Amino acid sequence: MALLIGFLTFVLVMNCLFLMLLVLIQLPKKEAGAGIAFGGGATDALFGAGSGNALTNLTKYSASVFLGLALLLGFLNLHAARRSARTVEELLTASPAKSAPAAPAPLAPAPKQILQPTTASNTLLNIPVLTNAASHPAAQVGTNK
Repeated sequence: MALLIGFLTFVLVMNCLFLMLLVLIQLPKKEAGAGIAFGGGATDALFGAGSGNALTNLTKYSASVFLGLALLLGFLNLHAARRSARTVEELLTASPAKSAPAAPAPLAPAPKQILQPTTASNTLLNIPVLTNAASHPAAQVGTNK
């Protein structure tokens, strides 16, 4: 299915390029515009005096092919997406339901941290140092040890 979608997408892109070329080389009704800029007179020499009709018909057919391919690719992509979603649902229902893992044990509370005044080792940056409250002398003032 993916190969067909890829091939049809390539054909659609080529059709788009062909359709752009056809629109650019057509002569407008007033004989001015992009058709002349891209050599509109050369189409008369190449396709004959009635080249406007031939280019108009080619444009109509190319636009019809573009519309048909766009609709077909949309349908194919929708079908492929539904099929892959169905496959995922089948895999989910086919797999055995696993029991939920046990909740992890609660963590022990972190020791209290207090800011220690700067020392000689960190005076250049003037960054307070975090220490444990139990090891700091100021934290032990009110305790009975």
